[in-house]
Amino acid sequence: LVKPENKAALTGILTYHVVAGKFNAKDIAKMIKDGNGTAEIKTVAGGRLWVMMEGKKVVLKDEAGNKAYVTIADVDQSNGVIHVIDHVLMPKM
Repeated sequence: LVKPENKAALTGILTYHVVAGKFNAKDIAKMIKDGNGTAEIKTVAGGRLWVMMEGKKVVLKDEAGNKAYVTIADVDQSNGVIHVIDHVLMPKM
């Protein structure tokens, strides 16, 4: 993926992990509650992610059904909030 000819694919994967806006863990928990247990989020790449709870863990599911768990929440940055996950999520390709 790091070869120049794969730049578009790598960009697509990276931007699939980005959403517009600034959402902290409290905001995400409210979205899940308001969505009756699942919230759908549109990514900057134009794809969709679903966020839900499994016990006390926040889980993201990609378009292929793969899951990633939030391991560190609410890492504030100047341009938004980062939530560290334990797996790479993949858009439909």
